[in-house]
Amino acid sequence: MSQQKIKKIISRKKVSGYSDNNKAQLVDGGKDYFEMLLSLIQSATKTIYLLTYIYAEDETGLLVGEALKAAAKKNVDVYLLADGYASQALSKKFIENLEQAGVHFRFFEPLLKSRHYYFGRRMHQKIFVADGRVALVGGLNIADRYNDVDGRAAWLDFALFVEGEVARQLCILCWKTWNGFPLKMSPKFCDVPPAQFNFAGKESSSIRIRRNDWVRRKIEISATYIEMFHQAQSHITILCSYFLPGKMIRRLLKNAAKRGVKIKVITAGPSDVMLAKYAERWMYDWLLRNNIELYEYQPTVLHAKVAVCDSEWFTIGSYNINNISAYASVELNLDVRSKAMATSMEATMANIIKDSCIAITAEQQLHAKNIFIQFMRWCAYQFIRIAFYILTFYFKQQR
Repeated sequence: MSQQKIKKIISRKKVSGYSDNNKAQLVDGGKDYFEMLLSLIQSATKTIYLLTYIYAEDETGLLVGEALKAAAKKNVDVYLLADGYASQALSKKFIENLEQAGVHFRFFEPLLKSRHYYFGRRMHQKIFVADGRVALVGGLNIADRYNDVDGRAAWLDFALFVEGEVARQLCILCWKTWNGFPLKMSPKFCDVPPAQFNFAGKESSSIRIRRNDWVRRKIEISATYIEMFHQAQSHITILCSYFLPGKMIRRLLKNAAKRGVKIKVITAGPSDVMLAKYAERWMYDWLLRNNIELYEYQPTVLHAKVAVCDSEWFTIGSYNINNISAYASVELNLDVRSKAMATSMEATMANIIKDSCIAITAEQQLHAKNIFIQFMRWCAYQFIRIAFYILTFYFKQQR
């Protein structure tokens, strides 16, 4: 791809720009995240939107559900939107209890469905907004494996807490999503005027919302990564589950490494999707040949989706660097331009590498593979390459 075409993609797919009137904080997954989520639900006074890919009817799901019902009983308008495929195991009784308490519940439905199949894009984004003032955006679903439950450590993940103008923009987006993106806005979609936010100096962060949704012709998160790899000057650190970059991103990674950008990629060790892990390991030789440092996270499943660039800015959210996120899912990230936060994020990633990862080297790769293993990895990689074309079609599983 030519440099001119890449520049056009970056320019054409940018949103209106960054908002400076925001306060942001990185939130660790697990107990920290769910304690904050429950606190924000409890303190909401007007509206709550919770959009999630997976909502499980387990200990964590029941706890969050009780909090949502309690908010609804205090006359807070509560809207819960869960993906119709990933959350299909929710029982009718659970949903009825939510609705009887006053919670507005809805599945994000596909383009076509019947009793036996499901055809359409997934809503993979994870957003929580309260009162149009505060929001959480990240990779965490509502389920025990993302929480610290029964002495088991949560999967590695992060979210960003934001307060300010971006939270208000997210409230608008959630309202539009809930209402099917109507042509006309309701005057009551969010009654928090921007003037009420006043963050200045070190307290403020420049943030923009980025979306990918092929139905609505949004490829903003893909454009963010193109921008990052094309414009990086010094170093990039990527923390990503299911790391399977497409042809364009691989070319940009290779070119960035050639011009001296130091790139580190942290991938999953243990994985909940072994097919994807096999496919990732097929790419390891390519990454190492192009002088990209590679690490595998060991303690639990890695589920985070974060990339930080030049100690200047980072992107965080639900988007994995693969064709499924790029072409087959509804995704949402936040781009944050803040030297202090980017430096802190880099320090967090450095500690993850130091304390919880093993380095993958060319020598190690040589001893960890044989013809059979490489053939299995190649098959997994080839399947994943075309999977996004068919991934939006599933035969529905029996509950």
